[in-house]
Amino acid sequence: MLLRARSRRRHARRPGHARAVRHRRRSMTIDLYSVPVEQVRGVGEAKASELASLGIFSVGALLETFPIRYEDFRIRPLEEAPDGEKVTVTAVVMSEPNVQRFGKKTRMVCKAASGSILFTAVWFNQHYLKDRLPYGGEAILTGKWDKARKQLTVSGTEFAGSRVQRAGQVLPVYAVGGDITQPWMRKTVGAALDQYGDDVPELLPEALVRKYRLLPRRDAIRGVHQPGVAVSGADARRRLVYEELFLFQLKIQAYRAWANRRKEGVAHRFDREEIRRFVRALPFELTDSQKKVIAEILRDLEAPNSMNRLLQGDVGAGKTIVAAVALFACVRGGLQGALMVPTEILAEQHAKSLRRLFEPHGIEVALLVGSLRERERRDVLAGLQSGLVDIVVGTHALIQEDVYFRGLGLVVTDEQHRFGVAQRSVLRRKGLHPDVLTMTATPIPRTLAITAFGDMDVSTLRELPKGRLPIRTTWVKHSGMDEVLELMRRELAAGRQAYVVCPLIEESDKLDFQNALDMYAQLQAVFGPSAVGLLHGRMTAAEKDDVMGRFAAGDVGVLVSTTVIEVGVDVPNATVMVVYDAERFGLSQLHQLRGRVGRGGHQSYCVLVADPKSEQGRERMRVMTETNDGFEVARRDLELRGPGDFFGTKQSGAPEFRFADPSADFAALEAARDDAAELVRDETFWTSAAYAELRALLAREQILDGDLID
Repeated sequence: MLLRARSRRRHARRPGHARAVRHRRRSMTIDLYSVPVEQVRGVGEAKASELASLGIFSVGALLETFPIRYEDFRIRPLEEAPDGEKVTVTAVVMSEPNVQRFGKKTRMVCKAASGSILFTAVWFNQHYLKDRLPYGGEAILTGKWDKARKQLTVSGTEFAGSRVQRAGQVLPVYAVGGDITQPWMRKTVGAALDQYGDDVPELLPEALVRKYRLLPRRDAIRGVHQPGVAVSGADARRRLVYEELFLFQLKIQAYRAWANRRKEGVAHRFDREEIRRFVRALPFELTDSQKKVIAEILRDLEAPNSMNRLLQGDVGAGKTIVAAVALFACVRGGLQGALMVPTEILAEQHAKSLRRLFEPHGIEVALLVGSLRERERRDVLAGLQSGLVDIVVGTHALIQEDVYFRGLGLVVTDEQHRFGVAQRSVLRRKGLHPDVLTMTATPIPRTLAITAFGDMDVSTLRELPKGRLPIRTTWVKHSGMDEVLELMRRELAAGRQAYVVCPLIEESDKLDFQNALDMYAQLQAVFGPSAVGLLHGRMTAAEKDDVMGRFAAGDVGVLVSTTVIEVGVDVPNATVMVVYDAERFGLSQLHQLRGRVGRGGHQSYCVLVADPKSEQGRERMRVMTETNDGFEVARRDLELRGPGDFFGTKQSGAPEFRFADPSADFAALEAARDDAAELVRDETFWTSAAYAELRALLAREQILDGDLID
């Protein structure tokens, strides 16, 4: 949230800037980021230097240094205090304080009464208060309340008649350090509000402020710093939550509107009947969801502006064949396609399956991964540049500087959250505004789809292909491993296969979890050396190809693996997935692993072997056994981990907010999205002086510069 920050030059402001601005009555709004922080009363050069180390150079930056939390010193009846929480009460001393000494440390105890409750008050290392706590005396005590023991562990003591500083207040707590203390920061922010609070500009359109009965921005900022003084903290937060979500959505909606206006992209020209013949020739029937999504993608490909579509679907929902149809249409339109995936195993598998699909149609598919021999790599690069290669499947090797396309028309990114925004943009820029299809098998709750992927059109596959049976998931303790082995024996005897996934490759001194090498040796002893294979990330590409090839051919009955097989590996004959030390994995990862089985017509099983020590670990096991629905798993994962951790990596592009919680504030998020979309559709937004501040924000953030939102 910005206070008329006209440029990023505000960060270059340094302590010692000439005190050219004196506080006075102003008849016009000023840019608070142009006012040095030294202009606030009580901020000298030394303190300004300390504030600069915190990134605070101006009054605007100071006012937007919001509290990270609050300390509540409002006096409450002890009868209403929740167990285990911090509380402030008025108490009468009912016995002489008794001080016990333990070396240099002390423990002081006395009986006290608050309302109808007689309790024990305990002070640690505060024996100097003894003489101020006479029998019958009164004090204001703050501490942690133990309801069962009727004991208050006192952290703060104040007395009637003295200058009370905290009792009765809700005090902000700031992220400070060095010589900047909490009391000084509170006092200084208060001074800045007194001097410049009226100059805080309004960013939201007046119509939206009225529509939602929001506080004026200057009142909301004051309320966040000083809750309860003039306005309630809840009203202040409500205003700033909406503003934060609205400004975020405005950037997304403005970018989409701008991109659509430019009409920059490839208008693919292909024969719809030829696409239908390709689909009819597939060895299986598409689901209704697949047909609907393919129709959406084909419309996007034919349009003159670039497609930017997210395709999400549960494990096994058939995203790859949807991407194949899109790539087929792209090639039939005379352009090239690229499919980028996170691992070499997945790239090799996709390349093989696409070759089987496309060879009868004369479409050349190439594989580009880091492990290719130099000569093979040169041949692929030459084929891409000349146009002899129609489709390339690869890892991050696709975005190397020496990779050139003759005419890249479609970029498909699989498991996009494993690539950074910059990586995806590099591949995109290897063509002239190619269409972009992003796929994920990690179902994304609608909340996060709107926030992290608000600039994309979202398509969802919810149906599984016909004939798929629900996977039966069970959770067993380590002591139940004999039952697991019996299940594996039964399935192997029926001609099926099994995965066993372990969290570590080899023994660790620090982590006591079953490792893949030990498990491999143990299962060889049970099922025979030739029946068990081993797959992990430290193997060479040739070794991985060999063991996967033998497993896919059925020569290996049990594949012991690390999570290298989490995404995309497809062996329809595998019917058992055993995840050892399953508490080590997140919900999303467990669901991905479960999706490696259940891909044929036989009943499949997922067994989670775990002895979780935490309640969260036990809850993950319960969720996995209760539902096979990836979207429900994702929703529960969001509840357990929170939106900030959902994607597991900062490079995912998931936004971070100072006030808003996209899950808890979902209603505000949807309202902000709709309001922002309506505003940018209005022609007056782009021309009227009433929206100049918002247009300046978009310019400062470089939203209309092209590739920043990916």
